[in-house]
Amino acid sequence: MSGKHWPPGTQCVTKHDHNKPKAGELAFRKGDVVTIIEAVEGKGWYRARHNESGQEGLLAGSVLRERGAIRADHKLSLMPWFHGKISGVEAVQELQPAEDGLFLVRESIRHPGDYVLCVSFGKEVMHYRVVHEENMLSIDSQQRFYNLIDMIEHYTKEQGAICTKLVKPKPKTGMKSAEEELAKAGWLLNLQHLTLGDRIGQGEFGDVLEGEYMGQKVAVKNIKCDVTAQAFLAETAAMTKVRHKNLVRLLGVILHNGLYIVMEFMSKGNLVNFLRTRGRAQVTPQQLLQFSLDVAQGMDYLESKKLVHRDLAARNILISEEHVAKVSDFGLARVNPKGTDNTVLPVKWTAPEALKHNKFSSKSDVWSYGILLWEVFSFGRAPYPKLSLKEVTELLEEGYRMDPPEGCPPAIYALMKSCWEMEPGKRPSFKKLTEKLQKELKHLRDV
Repeated sequence: MSGKHWPPGTQCVTKHDHNKPKAGELAFRKGDVVTIIEAVEGKGWYRARHNESGQEGLLAGSVLRERGAIRADHKLSLMPWFHGKISGVEAVQELQPAEDGLFLVRESIRHPGDYVLCVSFGKEVMHYRVVHEENMLSIDSQQRFYNLIDMIEHYTKEQGAICTKLVKPKPKTGMKSAEEELAKAGWLLNLQHLTLGDRIGQGEFGDVLEGEYMGQKVAVKNIKCDVTAQAFLAETAAMTKVRHKNLVRLLGVILHNGLYIVMEFMSKGNLVNFLRTRGRAQVTPQQLLQFSLDVAQGMDYLESKKLVHRDLAARNILISEEHVAKVSDFGLARVNPKGTDNTVLPVKWTAPEALKHNKFSSKSDVWSYGILLWEVFSFGRAPYPKLSLKEVTELLEEGYRMDPPEGCPPAIYALMKSCWEMEPGKRPSFKKLTEKLQKELKHLRDV
């Protein structure tokens, strides 16, 4: 029996086939993904739901393994069939030996900005120019598509204006199909089981919606643009490696019209709004300290995994039903919606060395954490009140630091200031910050 305990809501992968279930048991094949509903009386058995069929039944914990992390060296692609800038001649070479319905897409060299769909058919390779028309893509002006992924999906189902249905993608060397790799590691979810509800947030990459996946309340980020979705994929791979009580949990990914990133639902919203709407009357000093400690612990874990957040701020901390603060959007701060590298940085939260020299590290995250502490103890006020971004940048160079928020304990203000040391090496680690906050909390409880 595996000694591991699987909490409700956990998604696991089955280690082998079980195709002759007894009454009440769940049937499954090796590699299927199941969601734990609850532990059952009797050692090591669980009631679980099969992610593909939606059926429920019993299974032994010993047949389950954790979902795998996506390996960093695996270059995942939503469009493994996209070969970038290659010539027509090279495309013909790629599509050998000839096979009806073998295809790839390349960038048009003759018409920059357009694409070419190359399809093998009856020993020939046909080249179809894909033209941009009013922000849509089209081969024949009849059928229009938002992006290449939609177009390929359409022509795998219907022949339409081309010589044959698309049967088999020719992947670019070194590229792995995101769909296959996510499925293998157990992170691919089934669109059929997702119900989308109201919009609960809006980011620069797309909307965040409330939803339900197999009876579990979830938050869903939908990214439609294929270039941005591709960039997000690499960052989502980072999320498959981490698991901590103070990090918002990734539940899985759905590939359909871009990307749906499915995460645990945090019912109390983000920390800024939580503090602003409740204020001093409802939130105790102990609660403020506990939130601060939660964030430090989540960041300590990220630091131990050598992951840098880059956009730590109270707006990116979410609060659960049980009032636990969790860090969200880690790993996503590097994605630029415009695809260029001049990301608009949140100046008031970003460390001077990151602003000036683009040097991001756990130490620049610590600087941002100091600002977050200030936000927490001022009940969600915006930092550097009344100062413009230009003034903030200049004043910091001259050694200016914010005053403590009203009623902030001196020990906490001292922590903030230690996070704002100009020299990154002089700032405390998240481990150190965690220890100091634990001490403060204990002291407060003992008083």
